[in-house]
Amino acid sequence: MWVLDQPYIPRADRLSAGTPLMLLTVLAAGAAAAVVAIELGALPARALRIVGVTAGHGALLASALAWAGVSAPSQALTVALLGLASTAAGLAPFGAVAYLLPALCVIRLAARGQLTSLSLGTPVSPRGVFAGILVGAGLSSHLLISASRTLGMQVRVDHVPEVLAAIAYDVGANVLAAECFFRGALFNRAQRRWSFATAATVATAAYVLRYVVDPLLPKSAGLVVGAVFYLALLGAANCWLLWWSESLVPGLVSALLFFAAYRTLGSE
Repeated sequence: MWVLDQPYIPRADRLSAGTPLMLLTVLAAGAAAAVVAIELGALPARALRIVGVTAGHGALLASALAWAGVSAPSQALTVALLGLASTAAGLAPFGAVAYLLPALCVIRLAARGQLTSLSLGTPVSPRGVFAGILVGAGLSSHLLISASRTLGMQVRVDHVPEVLAAIAYDVGANVLAAECFFRGALFNRAQRRWSFATAATVATAAYVLRYVVDPLLPKSAGLVVGAVFYLALLGAANCWLLWWSESLVPGLVSALLFFAAYRTLGSE
């Protein structure tokens, strides 16, 4: 009778349930082997960036897709497209257009309704997109002014192909993988278990850590502190945008605007 009187509470799966451990192991092993080959001179040094993009962003994007229930072949295809794009971008700046391939792959999955648990492919209101634009533009403006006054950095677009290549990288790898995993996957799962504040803190802390350990980020104290500050604001704001709009699109828009502004910064 006690069992009948008690309400049924479904057991919550682990936060990391569904993580593609086999694929992540293959990526880690491949990255380690490539690093050894580069150290021994068997691969050129420029291969390190290709390996980093494929393994790093591939791991984040594949995990997000796996948590959404996407099939293993589709996960592997997305990682392969990231590797192809990073290779093409390393050959010539215009090769970065290949970063549209992983983005188109994600769009296709979303259009087929396979990414609803990541809040992609669901309806998004114009005001949600506008809110994303406001957040991205606001943080971008503050970044440009602050960098100019405190670090002596100015907006420079002398090398337009390189700037466009960096933005293409953000579209198909950097922003895409980060928003899909840290907001669409991690924050979405966390907020079903904990309060908004706790979930946003966990997702944002993981998001900031991802960039702090990135070897491509300049390691001067001022730049690291600035990066932590702005990425924490962007991460928290994008968590709120997803919670408020129930769509990942506004966060993608705000992050793309922010990183587009960052790509234009250069020393005087």
